[in-house]
Amino acid sequence: MLVDKRILAGGGALLVAGMVISAILGSTMPTSHPNMTDEEVLELMIQQQQNDDMGILAGMLVGVGFLLILVSFGARRRRRGGTKTEVKKPAGD
Repeated sequence: MLVDKRILAGGGALLVAGMVISAILGSTMPTSHPNMTDEEVLELMIQQQQNDDMGILAGMLVGVGFLLILVSFGARRRRRGGTKTEVKKPAGD
C-alpha cells in the first residue's frame, strides 16, 4: 500500500491538536452571573466571541489534518534520480 508516512503523521498531528483545542475550548466557555455591570457584560461578550473564533480555527485544524490524512494515501514518493522516460521514434522513412 502506498502511504506517505510523513504526510500521514503531520495530518494525524493536526487532527489530534484540533480536537484537543476544541475540547479545551468547549469546557472553558465564559459564563455570566447575576447583577453584572455593563462593562462586565461587554467583556463577557468579547470573551465569548474570542472563544467562538478559536473554535472555528480548531475546526479548520481538524479539517486540514483530515485532508492531509486522505492525501497521504494517494501520495507517491518521488525517486531521487527522477524517472527517465524513453522516447521511441516511429519506424519510418
